[in-house]
Amino acid sequence: MKVGYGRTSTFEQQAGLEAQLRDLRAVGCEKIFEEQVSSVGKRPQLEACLDFVREGDTLVITKLDRLARSTQHLLEIADLVKRKGADLHILNLNIETSTATGKLLLTMIAAVATFEREMTLERQREGIAKAKAEGKYRGRKPTARARAAEIAALRADGVRPVDIARRLGIGRASVYRILESRPS
Repeated sequence: MKVGYGRTSTFEQQAGLEAQLRDLRAVGCEKIFEEQVSSVGKRPQLEACLDFVREGDTLVITKLDRLARSTQHLLEIADLVKRKGADLHILNLNIETSTATGKLLLTMIAAVATFEREMTLERQREGIAKAKAEGKYRGRKPTARARAAEIAALRADGVRPVDIARRLGIGRASVYRILESRPS
């Protein structure tokens, strides 16, 4: 059985998730796990997907960065999938771990992807430091505070803070912070 996994980091990336789901269905995935969470946080659907995969299955992802956050993490996932008697298929790279060449390419590409990510973060830190030195850096725009009226209205309608956060695509802690700062 082909088992698919799709992920985006935020609710604003809905089109990206829809594209992944479309591609997973197009290659014949019978069961698809999907979520919209950061790769650094808990990913319950990835855990469920890895638990679901059985001997003879193929875990299909559209892109490497949708699955793992580092080379080590990718290799851990690939090893778990292998121990379960299943294979991994990365669509955009056309890599399948059912072959020796596929296993080699997966390891090499994972290392390059990690290197690329680290270089990007390094350039970003350098750019922020330069902007701060020039007095141009303001940080990111506070998204939750801009939605304070919406948060208050939903709470007044009896919506729980956890559900408000989920609906608006913001952090639960931000919802609580805004509710606590508003006069009752």
